[in-house]
Amino acid sequence: MLFNFLRAAALGTITLIAVVAFATQAFAAAKDYKFEIVSAQPAGPGKTDVVVRLIHTPGNNPVPGAVIFQTRADMGPDGMQSMTTAVRPGTAPQPGFYQFQVDTSMAGNWALTLSAKVQGETETVTATVNFQAAK
Repeated sequence: MLFNFLRAAALGTITLIAVVAFATQAFAAAKDYKFEIVSAQPAGPGKTDVVVRLIHTPGNNPVPGAVIFQTRADMGPDGMQSMTTAVRPGTAPQPGFYQFQVDTSMAGNWALTLSAKVQGETETVTATVNFQAAK
């Protein structure tokens, strides 16, 4: 009888450890994602086309289908955080890449802040990428 109890307790403990280990690996967090700048090209007077990619860092894989619901561009890297401008989404060149047109009224260093929802994740991924805008 004691043997059966110990065997059941050991099996329950092993099951619990397996469930906890699987749960921590199966669910990623916002910190497991990052945005990277791919390119920033002039798109006419006072406009810059910016392409970023969203990466799932554990496997260094691009993440397609994220919903980017908040954008902000400012000249924070040049000490002018209050100088904000319009950001419009564009057509992504390939899955996992996201394109935006930023109204860069002057040349210099700009920051593009993005907030995204990734399918299957509860946390919001928020990051800032810096880019150089030409005259």
